[in-house]
Amino acid sequence: MSASEHQEQVALFKWAEYAVGRWPVLELLYAIPNGGMRPSKARTDKRGRMVRYSVEAQKLRAEGVKSGVPDICLPVPSGPYHGLYIELKTRRGRPSEAQRQWVAALVRHGYRAEVCRGWEAARTVIEDYLGVAGEVATVAAPDRAIYHPTPRPERNQAERMPT
Repeated sequence: MSASEHQEQVALFKWAEYAVGRWPVLELLYAIPNGGMRPSKARTDKRGRMVRYSVEAQKLRAEGVKSGVPDICLPVPSGPYHGLYIELKTRRGRPSEAQRQWVAALVRHGYRAEVCRGWEAARTVIEDYLGVAGEVATVAAPDRAIYHPTPRPERNQAERMPT
């Protein structure tokens, strides 16, 4: 019996929990919630087609969730890449046209983006991305977030308060 995409993703994140000792940046690995497509209410989409989405899917779509976005992101630069995106499929799964378009667009914009069949393939991609020897090419980051306010425009002489 083949594992579901959910089971594959759970297995990948369990591996990442253990591998964080080797690659601390795996703490930043996260899943992108792009599900919720269970049938519920019927409606007509922008192209006039009848479609069914659950209430959850309708809410996610209103919040900006887009079809085809990869399942997993590691927002850490490595080598020539800005970050890593993975579309995780079952061992027999195939990406949709929207998923293929997203992966291609991310690659064009300097990200590494891969379609992986099974959690082991995703693990291999992550290990390759981070460097099997543990050598991660990342930009040094400060220990805490720094707020950089936008400079305010100078007032003209007529608006300045007298000193």
